[in-house]
Amino acid sequence: MMYRRGNDDDDEITTAAPKATTTTKRTLTTFRRRMANLSRTLLVGKELEDCAAENNASLTTDNASRRTTTTTTTTTCGREECLSATNTSSSSRKPGGGTLEIVDSRTGRAYRIPISEDGTVNASAFRDIKAPGGDENGLVVYDPGYTNTSPCVSRISFIDGNKGILRYRGYPIETLAEKSSYLECAFCVIYGNLPTANQLADWREAISRHSALPIPVINTIEALPHDAHPMGVILAGLNALSVFHPEQNPALAGNGIYQNKDVQDKQIVRILGKMTTLAAHAYHRNTGRKPAPPNARLSYAENFLYMLDAGLDISHRPNPKLAKALDTMFLLHAEHEMNCSTAACRHLASSGVDVYSAVAGAVAALYGPLHGGANEAVLRMLERIGSVENIPDFIERVKKKEVKMFGFGHRVYKNFDPRANVIRGVAEEVFALVGRDPLIDVAVALEKHARTDEYFIKRKLYPNVDFYSGLVYRALGFPPEFFTVLFAIPRAAGYLAHWREQLVDPDVKIARPQQVYKGEWLRDYPEINQRDERQEHMGVVRPSNASRRRMAGTRGGTFFLRDPGSQIVATKEISLSQKGWGSSAGEQGSSGIEHLTGR
Repeated sequence: MMYRRGNDDDDEITTAAPKATTTTKRTLTTFRRRMANLSRTLLVGKELEDCAAENNASLTTDNASRRTTTTTTTTTCGREECLSATNTSSSSRKPGGGTLEIVDSRTGRAYRIPISEDGTVNASAFRDIKAPGGDENGLVVYDPGYTNTSPCVSRISFIDGNKGILRYRGYPIETLAEKSSYLECAFCVIYGNLPTANQLADWREAISRHSALPIPVINTIEALPHDAHPMGVILAGLNALSVFHPEQNPALAGNGIYQNKDVQDKQIVRILGKMTTLAAHAYHRNTGRKPAPPNARLSYAENFLYMLDAGLDISHRPNPKLAKALDTMFLLHAEHEMNCSTAACRHLASSGVDVYSAVAGAVAALYGPLHGGANEAVLRMLERIGSVENIPDFIERVKKKEVKMFGFGHRVYKNFDPRANVIRGVAEEVFALVGRDPLIDVAVALEKHARTDEYFIKRKLYPNVDFYSGLVYRALGFPPEFFTVLFAIPRAAGYLAHWREQLVDPDVKIARPQQVYKGEWLRDYPEINQRDERQEHMGVVRPSNASRRRMAGTRGGTFFLRDPGSQIVATKEISLSQKGWGSSAGEQGSSGIEHLTGR
């Protein structure tokens, strides 16, 4: 299949004198082929020109017109060549608009698919491209990782990875970091504009007022292991919160409950207010202490530091410069377009699930080390390098692919991450207060080396937001396993903005991607004694020593214990009515039939 995007930049035919006879013939052949292509396009008829003009005229800036029609115009072509673009005046077309002209080499049929002014095509239009003998479902776009798929139209944030641009609602991130605060940016990200003085005061007050956790949620957190990962604690808390507010749950209150703006706003301030409180409890789950209660008189970042440090001294007040530094870090992480966790939030919310579950799902995606844990990997890398003198050797090992260099390169940014420069300045401010981390010199030297090395320049590998953020968090006294929590707290604003935007999106549908099935087509059901023991199966699930101790007992049944590596099956049978097997009190414990297999 061959295709070309139709626009005003069609190939030009040069009239320069050829240097040799063979070149002249080749030029003439190319000219004739192009003219033949153009003639074939013109044979499509006046109706195609009218269709193209109608498509171009209908491309407007409102959300409804961005949704291009799924109807494709088809013609029949006898050769497997690409159709030339219909010659259209640039004055009749908006930038990016046009048509995609496709010839299916399997059938010889030609298709025209509208291109919106944003440079997008409707993926559903490809369903009309079908071949005889197929399953009549048409073409499916194969895109693992959604690297070139847009599931929505959004107005929240803009990224130009080639130019290193990040904007929240049109405001450059550098300007916001210099002049704004996290809560002000969160308001802007969620509601579309920077707040007035009165709006900002009401916003801060509402978030502070909803920062306390219900006692049963605290009890849920305290029931978790003391060494539980902080992100796991955050997830447990968010999921617990979802059941404490049944009045907002679409599964209970009806699918239209979130069309009520008051209900929307209530959940937004609840989640933003409680994220720092959940994080404080997650932090102290590891220390064995209790966090201080939220302090409504302090700013967002100050209150978070207060809850961490004022448990033993309620008169404690965080250093305002450190609080400002943390607030700036929150601002830089508030939103970042359609990343893995934001896409997860939208995906979950499309089913109509409650917002707490949708945000919890997004936080779970952020939990993954490929998404939210990269700054920890940078810190480990800098520790392994150790000193500036070791950088040249490390760089050579990176080039030989013996080691990985974290904190450089980005799925989106192909120039530089604008947040990285801001964080570098924040790092210097923090070090001036708490002492300079020797690893910052290693980081600066590594960045300088990479920016001047042709290997990294050619591959467009520049520092990203994770390169310096881990150093800032470590200087602020946070353990590496807590870094992702410091990512999740501010990103809740971005998740909520996308959740709210999707609620009013007329294009939204429940997320249901396609797949390319390559499994067995149709098989007969074999009887159990006819199945192959060599087929893929579960491996040995070895019991813990505690399980082996319990199962070695004779109470409630018989047990024959052999080495788990042997070929003899060891089975422990417990009567369903048996009480207290494995219980010291003899009243409660495991019951049922347990099987231990060692092969």
